[in-house]
Amino acid sequence: MIAFVCPGQGSQAVGMGKALADAFPVARDVFAEVDEALGEKLSGLMWEGSPEELALTANAQPALMAVSVAAARVVAAEAGIGLDRAAFVAGHSLGEYSALTVAGALALADTARLLRIRGNAMQKAVPVGEGAMAALLGLDLEAARQVAHDAAAGEVCEVANDNGPGQVVVSGHAAAVGRAVALAGERGARRSVMLPVSAPFHCALMAPAADAMREALGTVRVAPPAVPVVANVEAAPLQETAAIVDALVRQVTGTVRWRECVAAMAGAGTATFIEIGAGKVLSGLGKRIAPGARHLSVGAPADLDALRAALAEA
Repeated sequence: MIAFVCPGQGSQAVGMGKALADAFPVARDVFAEVDEALGEKLSGLMWEGSPEELALTANAQPALMAVSVAAARVVAAEAGIGLDRAAFVAGHSLGEYSALTVAGALALADTARLLRIRGNAMQKAVPVGEGAMAALLGLDLEAARQVAHDAAAGEVCEVANDNGPGQVVVSGHAAAVGRAVALAGERGARRSVMLPVSAPFHCALMAPAADAMREALGTVRVAPPAVPVVANVEAAPLQETAAIVDALVRQVTGTVRWRECVAAMAGAGTATFIEIGAGKVLSGLGKRIAPGARHLSVGAPADLDALRAALAEA
């Protein structure tokens, strides 16, 4: 069994997707459609802009989605590995929108506009400097959750991402997250790192952004996906459209349960995870979560040969 997984924010890099667009018309068409949907040449920013501008939430989110969808369509067209070969699709945070688009639940143009709205809403929800996020390395989920609870002290400090064994991210008010970093060290964390983010994602402070997404999702058509989409907040596959929309809204303030998502897919028999899009972050996490499975990535034309060879050996 194969699962496609789509990366989230932080995987962006200037130049991502350009080699796919240069080599394959099916990829060029994706970037052109996203540009048209947004009414601007996002592809130009992706390929020739500054890292700082690309990293802005409102740019990074639709840009990363475009690369994932382009890669998925190239994999289907050039390697013959389409949705008919997949048991699941999933994505990390904004990558869940990419996964839903790959699975046919959302139209590409709608997803581009939704992610622009999502990025802007998340950025506006908390004034710059008031929120923060930190990775607590070497603590399990329950220990990290207790650290966040004890560090809150009347403010918001919550588990935002359970990324993999010993890698939990907390989010909330800047002072509370700072307290969590100090407390984690006292409780045995190997290391704690403040993350270079512009807002405290996936915590209660994002409630205004969740409201914005509930409204925005009500304006687009959501179809049943061709294959089950494993939702971040449920760590379980969803196919019913109302449940998918509800999960996307809750995801804005809820924990990204990525470790559980990958473990659930592996537990259901997934032997090969194909990361489609920019970078190899999810492949690295996947090797720790499901070491018995194969973890491949496709973000450039050269990756196709490695993919074909790996699957031929199966």
